[in-house]
Amino acid sequence: MNKNHFNILKITLSLILLLGCIACESDKEEVPGSIDPAEILKENYTIDRFKVLSIVPKLPANAQLTWSINDSVISQNTELDFISPYQKNYPLTLKLTTNGVVKTYTSLISVTKESANYSKYISNVFDFRPAVGQFTNGIPEYLPGNTEANLISAAKKAIVGPNSSMISLGGFGGYVVFGFDHTIPNMNGRDFKILGNAFFGSEASEERFGSCEPGIILVAYDKNKNGKPDEDEWYEIAGSEYFKNTTVKNYSITYFKPDPNKQPVVGDEFWQANIEYVKWQDNQGNSGYKTQNAFHDQSYYPLWIAESSYTLKGTKIKDNFYDQSGTGNYWVGKSFDFGYADNAPNNDEGSNIDISWAVDKDGKYVKLPGIDFVKVYTGINQEAGWLGEVSTEVAGAYDLYFK
Repeated sequence: MNKNHFNILKITLSLILLLGCIACESDKEEVPGSIDPAEILKENYTIDRFKVLSIVPKLPANAQLTWSINDSVISQNTELDFISPYQKNYPLTLKLTTNGVVKTYTSLISVTKESANYSKYISNVFDFRPAVGQFTNGIPEYLPGNTEANLISAAKKAIVGPNSSMISLGGFGGYVVFGFDHTIPNMNGRDFKILGNAFFGSEASEERFGSCEPGIILVAYDKNKNGKPDEDEWYEIAGSEYFKNTTVKNYSITYFKPDPNKQPVVGDEFWQANIEYVKWQDNQGNSGYKTQNAFHDQSYYPLWIAESSYTLKGTKIKDNFYDQSGTGNYWVGKSFDFGYADNAPNNDEGSNIDISWAVDKDGKYVKLPGIDFVKVYTGINQEAGWLGEVSTEVAGAYDLYFK
């Protein structure tokens, strides 16, 4: 072999080796150990009670995560949102699996006493719009010249804090939006209570009926941490009726302002002052009138709403009031099993709500770290004889874990 042939062969072999190395590098599997452990999990974290600690580790490609505390798995998401109402230390373990390679990291979360002076009760009311009802303009009271802002302020005065009174949401769709000064944690079991004026009759030990006017509950977590329910996603609490075929999703109803010049149409019953009082129609092809009864003569249409009509939307559940007497004299409202406001007495566990019941718009359960905001609206479109419309009342709410 001459010298030139030898040099060509030498160069060829070198190229083959070089290309092989490049190919090996491109096929090389990334392992967790190639990232600084401190960028995945710190040695310790400190967070106040009722505050959400968000841990966002720098991850290798195709990583699978398992977060645990004391060998109990708490999440398998790529990010961890942790919250606790208890002042204690939590040993945190992260098991990270990448391409079959398992790496374990440990840390310590120290939950400390908050410096803020939190309250377990509602701290703010952001919105209030009742439907047509016999207590609308009365609870809370409308005063001449009041604007929507005035009524929101009146609702806030009524249900914020430990010495709350009550507001009425009127018929279907009437709502209130309120919030807390801290995040209510999503723990095992029920997490917060909504107060109303529901009660059970003396024979309600098993049937659980009396006066129950269920309201649908929505919750939101203040993910952007700005203290407002603005861009945060709402999730419906899937109560006992949510998945039943008697429940109507995406229901809407429009109420029309009554004509002050129209003569009242008195009904056959003594309490029917005007059976063609407020016209309504829904998106299911139904329409009718809301009756004005003889017991409340103020306007049932919110007087601060200038428009000639307004529309309210939501999930509608089946009617729950029935005439037990058969003569129209004794109407009772049956309590649903769980998951609604004003559906059970305040001293009953039925008025306690579990955040884990929250579902997204597709009806799939979601895992929230906690909630900051709550919306309640009347979930039934029914008139119960002389008792009037079924209208959810809200008399406050509080965090069950706050001590």
